[in-house]
Amino acid sequence: MVKIGKRHLELATKWIPSATIYGAFSSSALLYFTDWKAVLQYMPFYNEQFKPREY
Repeated sequence: MVKIGKRHLELATKWIPSATIYGAFSSSALLYFTDWKAVLQYMPFYNEQFKPREY
């Protein structure tokens, strides 16, 4: 059984900013490379490719 002590909680709180940035970048990269239309249609500037073109 693993004991979680005070030292472990201190280390975990120091990793929170890095984990947040890494998670945000990974999520953005996933949306960009998979071209997930359900979400990207609401993103400014990027959603232009989903509008029907008028010639």
